[in-house]
Amino acid sequence: MVTDSFSAVIRAASRERHTEAEGSAFMGDLLGGRLGVDAYARYTEQLWFVYEALEAGAGRLAADPVAGPFIRPELFRLGALERDLAHLRGPHWRAGMSALPATRAYADRVRFCAERWPGGYVAHHYTRYLGDLSGGQIIRDRAERTWGFTRKGDGVRFYVFEDIPNPAAYKRSYRERLDRVAAGEPERRRIAAECRDAFAMNTAVFGALGEEYRLSA
Repeated sequence: MVTDSFSAVIRAASRERHTEAEGSAFMGDLLGGRLGVDAYARYTEQLWFVYEALEAGAGRLAADPVAGPFIRPELFRLGALERDLAHLRGPHWRAGMSALPATRAYADRVRFCAERWPGGYVAHHYTRYLGDLSGGQIIRDRAERTWGFTRKGDGVRFYVFEDIPNPAAYKRSYRERLDRVAAGEPERRRIAAECRDAFAMNTAVFGALGEEYRLSA
């Protein structure tokens, strides 16, 4: 009997939520040029809160048998986000930052998993970083075209993985690590469910940003 690989199971389990995230009205307006660079900066701020939760606990997980194989410094995005925010908001960018309630809930869940559930951390790690290596490149391209950022320079550094010269090959190796994850079948089902929830949390952030910009229009 042939069974699907774990990476295929995760992809299938989260497909519907992934489609919802990609089709959000906020991202459609942002990438379609109907929102200004301030909306892009506000979105980048929300990403900072999520990645701070994701990467602050990474060191503690490096030796964990489940999460450890996924802790790779070439993926870390927090430093790049901070350079982008300094470019977008100026040197005092931290002073004006605020997390939307949906962002805070998302970051809190990521932090909980980093501290207490390595399998859940893997779910969020997969959802974020493989998305950055895939659809995130569309965002980078549109941002460069719409707001005139220097190609792969400050403002879009979050999407530039300088230490990953071949993203397609890297994504294949990442999925191979997923297939070898040190977890039994019940735990794998929980991880797949957490992936679905991660996409839903991301979509909730898009929805909250959309409400903010509709209210301020």
